[in-house]
Amino acid sequence: MTDHVGDIKKYTAEVNEAAVAAIVKYCGVALQRADSSLVSATDPNELATIRDGFAAKKLGLAADAANIGIKAAADKMKADARKSRVTFYYLLAEATGTLNKLA
Repeated sequence: MTDHVGDIKKYTAEVNEAAVAAIVKYCGVALQRADSSLVSATDPNELATIRDGFAAKKLGLAADAANIGIKAAADKMKADARKSRVTFYYLLAEATGTLNKLA
């Protein structure tokens, strides 16, 4: 099993483990395949899917707010070539102040 909390701690000091568990549950089977467990922050189609899926449906964000959060998460993880989907989603929620909607 992947250490999602440990990966998130590379980018933020405190980690809400209940929020991490909610993200893992939301992602479900997508985390079982290497390709779908990662986010391509340079693929506009994937970022649109994150905006219209996780950000809108789970976090309740409008498109503009979601795009700002996605950019913040991508910028924070810029140095990491393999961006964990769970970490990316967590940082998106953190950047938009919506972690409480997960835990």
